[in-house]
Amino acid sequence: MTPKPTANTKTDSHAAVGALLCLGAFAIWGFFPVFFKLVADVPAIEVLGHRIVWSVLFAGILLTVCGQWRSVFIAIASRRIIAILFLSAALVSVNWGVFIWAVGHNRVLESSLGYFINPLVNVLLGTTVLRERLSTKQWIAVGIAAFGVGYQVVALGVVPWVSLILAVSWGLYGMIRKVVEVESLPGLFIETLLLAPLALIYLGSLVVDGTGTFGTAGLAMDGLLVFAGVLTAVPLILFVAGAQRIKLTTLGLLQYTVPTSHFLLAVVAYGEPFGPDHFVTFACIWIALVIYSIDAMRRQSKSNAST
Repeated sequence: MTPKPTANTKTDSHAAVGALLCLGAFAIWGFFPVFFKLVADVPAIEVLGHRIVWSVLFAGILLTVCGQWRSVFIAIASRRIIAILFLSAALVSVNWGVFIWAVGHNRVLESSLGYFINPLVNVLLGTTVLRERLSTKQWIAVGIAAFGVGYQVVALGVVPWVSLILAVSWGLYGMIRKVVEVESLPGLFIETLLLAPLALIYLGSLVVDGTGTFGTAGLAMDGLLVFAGVLTAVPLILFVAGAQRIKLTTLGLLQYTVPTSHFLLAVVAYGEPFGPDHFVTFACIWIALVIYSIDAMRRQSKSNAST
């Protein structure tokens, strides 16, 4: 006789499925540099325009399949929600555009640093914008990370602006999306829909000038530009489905697989320079993330014990 599954077994299975879904999303995001390297000959702003336009189309198809159009109509009816999503759309377009540019200009290492920094930027945003109080360990983690970035500025004589823009834009985007009552897929559709007119005007001007890539560089390139919309929506769906099934601490640890993948691609596959000065900066960020993650897990354990 087969024993009935217990509540713990069901919970473990639920969490395992969630972890796999999130890993699927992170795997796709982790290999984004590989995809955008394939379109590196196309100007970044043109790739961004195609990503926006085709994301609208593909997200619309997914909304139909998932039966989520009602959420879109409810959101559109609210001026407050539209205003917030307009701001989040502007932020995500900056994030996408800078990342695409960075990949095309052999600065994947710098982009990976940005996404390593992002969790610590979230902590700073929490205390400066949301008036949250940081623990001593969180302040230590932020301080070590700041030292690492400052060291790179002094040692290399350049501000890692790609890293900082990616970290801050994504941090602000995440914070804004937390306060708006719209699910991820409807939100993505509305955001890209708000950006689509500008993208279409720009892409249309390229067609008029005869300088556009789409339709002139072969079917393979056309397919890649269209596929950018698919790559935008699919990992988001996997991430949302998985995040609902696992603990926040688990999710926080899994997210480091994305910048780690970018880091390895930059150094191993693309041969981007990684000298002692870079090592000091990354070591500081990694140490800061270890301190931050351990503190987050301790807080989560205390929270679970008190409930």
